[in-house]
Amino acid sequence: MRNPFVIYTGSEVRILTTVNIHRSWRRRVQCFGAALLAMSMLAGCGTSQTAKQAESESTEENLVLMEETLPQTAADETVMALSPDGPLLPSVEGVDAEYSEPIPDYLRIGEKHPIVLKLQQRLMDLGFMDNDEPTDYYGEVTQSAVKIYQRQNKLAQDGIIGPDTLEAILSLDAKYYAAQKGDEGTDITRIQSRLYELGYLASDSEVTGSFGDDTETAVMKMQSVNGLEQDGKVGRKTMNLLYSEDVKANMLAYGEKSDLVLAAQKRLKELGYMTTEPDGSYGNDTIIAVKQFQSRNDQIVDGYLGPATRVALNSSDAVPNGLALGDSGDNIQRVQNLLSKLGYLKSANVTGYYGEVTEDAVKLFQRTNGLSADGTVGVMTMAKLTGGDAKKAPAQPKTNTSKNNSKNNRKNNSNGGSKGNSGSTAVPNTGGASGGASALLAVASSKLGCPYVWGSKGPNSFDCSGFVYWCLNQVGVRQSYMTSSGWRNAGRYTRISSFSNLRAGDIIVVSGHVGIVAGGGTVIDASSGNGKVVHRSLSSWWANNFICGWRIF
Repeated sequence: MRNPFVIYTGSEVRILTTVNIHRSWRRRVQCFGAALLAMSMLAGCGTSQTAKQAESESTEENLVLMEETLPQTAADETVMALSPDGPLLPSVEGVDAEYSEPIPDYLRIGEKHPIVLKLQQRLMDLGFMDNDEPTDYYGEVTQSAVKIYQRQNKLAQDGIIGPDTLEAILSLDAKYYAAQKGDEGTDITRIQSRLYELGYLASDSEVTGSFGDDTETAVMKMQSVNGLEQDGKVGRKTMNLLYSEDVKANMLAYGEKSDLVLAAQKRLKELGYMTTEPDGSYGNDTIIAVKQFQSRNDQIVDGYLGPATRVALNSSDAVPNGLALGDSGDNIQRVQNLLSKLGYLKSANVTGYYGEVTEDAVKLFQRTNGLSADGTVGVMTMAKLTGGDAKKAPAQPKTNTSKNNSKNNRKNNSNGGSKGNSGSTAVPNTGGASGGASALLAVASSKLGCPYVWGSKGPNSFDCSGFVYWCLNQVGVRQSYMTSSGWRNAGRYTRISSFSNLRAGDIIVVSGHVGIVAGGGTVIDASSGNGKVVHRSLSSWWANNFICGWRIF
């Protein structure tokens, strides 16, 4: 079968470039007739009656078409004639062939060809594929993007690029990505995940991959908050804003009543931060619990449930509450009040400071209620304290506690650190430790070849943000999950504003993508273009799309 991207004539071969691919498909039949006529003329064949008639009946349109299709040759250019001992096809000096290898009739998974790079870039520009350095490999990520494009353009959703799909993608009239009610696919899943992350969907159970009423309502709310037309569709403006650092989240704050608040309260109680029953109303109890959670999970302590806090709260890596000797604050006072009501602590010792008296009271409570008596208020202890089945304190003999109040009301710096079975303090940032960058790169390198899966956070598959998130946490840097947009304003690390100042172990942020600088002008990242975690050069693409870097070690 002859390649549809090559025009064969009697004197020359014209190899199509990506600029004229779509045009040439429409003209193939016409051009082929003109080429046959040109072949007879250039080979010096005797003119038959039929040929003479064809020549005399040629229209000006045909002559123009032939002139356009067949490149002009210089006067001194040698055209090789066909001969029995010569090449199968003639050659013409100066034919501009963009690709050294013929373009396959159909592009599908497993193909490697330079045209795939151009197609990936086109799909990225149109919003169908995550931004990344394009490659010449046609993998599962490219296939998924092609299927979404085919769905939107009413083509067969086979993920294969044939003539129709190719022409549609390269067309100047190609439509930008759009999604609306009734659509289904992996792209809808990622939109829903982002809406959930921003607080417009109440539960991760609504991340289904099907664009239904709940998703439409969430999109409209997002559009309203951000000053866009409220049509419930994810078009170009909505899509671009959805993943930008400028998007306004659905911030949960004091006074709000909603299912979103209720879901957050239930999670806070599950982790041991809420001491009251969830009711869907964002009051003082919720603010205290949120602040306590933020403090122990390396979040900005502001009492608001914004995107970063919400993601951390619902993460499997969320650090549960754990109150211990030396802690202080409103949550301590609330726990002390609960202990006092149950008879484990005198009201005079409700001070807001976790001293030795409070620790002893907690141990007694734990022994009485069948818990491990470690003196730390972890998740299980908090659940028992706030539950309705907690046992009251047994009768105690009178003891000399004259020294207890003074101990309870002063801070003992030597014992002030948190401890306990629930990870009561955040894992320290090891950014200053020697060898931190080396450890990070060792972890990153151990995942080379793992598949790229959008939204995946490890340990065996990743997207670009999930890869950075997982690697950092493996080396002791407690970092909540952030998209590439979130990494633009990380804040807690040293910002690198110049591409040339990057060094091994830095986090590099480019437009729509993030990776780990590996030194020697290379980067390790989860690549959508390659479909896996790769170690590759920091090419000009990275320099041209550079936003900033972050130095952690």
